Amino acid sequence: MRRGLVGLLAAQAVSLLGSRMSMLALPWFALATTGSPAKTGVVAFAEMLPYVLACALGGPLLDRVGVRRASIIADGASTLAVLVIPLLHSAGSLHFGVLVGLVAVTGPLRGLGDTAKRVIFPQAVEASGVALTRATSLQDGLSRLAGLLGAPLAGVLIAVFGAPNVLLLDAATFALAAVTVGALVPRFPAGRRQEERYLRSLRTGLAFVTRHPLVRAVVLMLFCTNLFDAAHSSVLAPVWAREVAGTPVALGVLSAAFGVGAVLGNVVFTAIAPRVPRFAAYAVGFLIAGAPRYVTPALTDQLWPVYAVTLVAGFAIAAVNPILGALQYEHVPEELRSRVLGLTFAVAWAGIPLGGLFGGWAVQLLGLRPGWLVFGGLYLLVTLLPFVQPAWRQVDRKPDARPGRRGGALTAVGRKPDARLLGNGCPAAQGWAMGARVALVRRTRSAGDSSTCRPRRPAETNTVGNACADSSTTVGSRRR
Repeated sequence: MRRGLVGLLAAQAVSLLGSRMSMLALPWFALATTGSPAKTGVVAFAEMLPYVLACALGGPLLDRVGVRRASIIADGASTLAVLVIPLLHSAGSLHFGVLVGLVAVTGPLRGLGDTAKRVIFPQAVEASGVALTRATSLQDGLSRLAGLLGAPLAGVLIAVFGAPNVLLLDAATFALAAVTVGALVPRFPAGRRQEERYLRSLRTGLAFVTRHPLVRAVVLMLFCTNLFDAAHSSVLAPVWAREVAGTPVALGVLSAAFGVGAVLGNVVFTAIAPRVPRFAAYAVGFLIAGAPRYVTPALTDQLWPVYAVTLVAGFAIAAVNPILGALQYEHVPEELRSRVLGLTFAVAWAGIPLGGLFGGWAVQLLGLRPGWLVFGGLYLLVTLLPFVQPAWRQVDRKPDARPGRRGGALTAVGRKPDARLLGNGCPAAQGWAMGARVALVRRTRSAGDSSTCRPRRPAETNTVGNACADSSTTVGSRRR
C-alpha cells in the first residue's frame, strides 16, 4: 500500500510548489494591478486570516465530510477560485473588491485542504509500513525543497510570462493535487467517532491541547519561534541586507543558505531517523538553529560568518519538523486528528503576523543590533525549555500501539500514567482511555448506578496522556 503514501506526498509536493510560486505571484499581481502597497497588504491579509481560521475551526467539518473527500473537494474548489482571478483580469472585470473576495474564498479552501492531507498522512504511512519518523522527514524534505525551488522559479516565470500566468499555473497545481489524491490515495477506514455538536467538538479539541502537558508545550514553543522567525524574515534580515550588506542580493543568499542547509540536513536525517534519539535531535537541533542566527549578525559586519551560521542552522533544523510530525501523529487519537492538527497549526501560525509587528518596533526603537540581540536572547530562552520542562522527556517515549487502537498514550508502554494527566472524561475518548473510563465510573456513580460500569483491571487498561482528547496538534513547517 505504498502507492497511497507516494500519491499523498506527490500531491503535497505539487501543491506546495504552486503555493510557493503564488506567494510571490499574488502580491506582485496585486501591486501591479492596484499600484498600492497598502492594498497589497490587504490582499495578503484577506487570504491569511481565513486560512488560519479554517485550520482552527474546520476540524469538525472534516470529520463529517471525510478527510479524503474534503481534500479533493477543497483542492478542486481552490482550482476554480484561483483560476477566476487571471480570467477576470484578462477580461478587464477584476476590480479590487472582487480580487479581495476571491482571495478570501481561496484562503479557507486551502486551509481545509491542507488540514485534510495532514490527517490522511499517518494513515497512509501506517498502510505503507514505512517508519513514521522517516516518513515525516521525507514529507518535511519535500516541503523545504518546494520552498527552495518555488520562489526562484516564480521570479523567473513572473519576469517571462507575467504574474497572471503564474496564477494559472498555481490553479493547475491544485487540480493536479486533487486528481492525484483521488487516483492514488485509497479510502482508509475511519476511526470510531462519536457524533458531537460543532461547538462541543471544538471544545473537546481545545481541552486536549490545553490539558496535555507535551502538546501544550509544543504549541506554545512553536508560537514563539514562529514569531521570532517572522521578525527575522520580514524585518531584521531585510534591514540587515540594506544597511550592512548594502545589497538585496545578500537577502537572497541568506535565504538560499538556510534552504540548502535544510535540504542537506533532511537527506541525512531521513537516512538515520529511526536510530536517532528524538529528544536529543529535537532539542539540540532547535538550540543550534535558533539564537546563533540572530547573535552572529549583531556581533560582526562580515557577511561570510552570517552565511555560514545560517547554513549550519538550516542543517540543524532539519530534524525538528519530522519529529514534531511523528509525535503528533503517534499521540493524537485518529478520531481527534482533524480537529487537533488544525487547531494547533493555527495557534502556531498565529505568531507570524505578530513577528513582523514586534520586529519593526524593536528596530525602530532600539536599532538593528540591539534588535538582533533581543530576539536572539528570547529565542535562546525558548529553545532551552525542553531541557528543563519535564513534559519534553516524553518525546522519546513510545505510545501504546496495541492492535486496533490508533493514536496512543504520551506515557511509555507499561508505565503507570501520571495522575495529573487524567482530566475530566469526554465522549470522544470514552471506551479507549483509562482517564475517560474513570470519569465514566464517576458519572455513573453520581447517577446512582455504579454497577453498570466498572473500571478495568490494570491488564485491561490503556494508558493515555489525557482523558479528554480532541482537536489539535502542532505543525512546524509552513504551508500555503
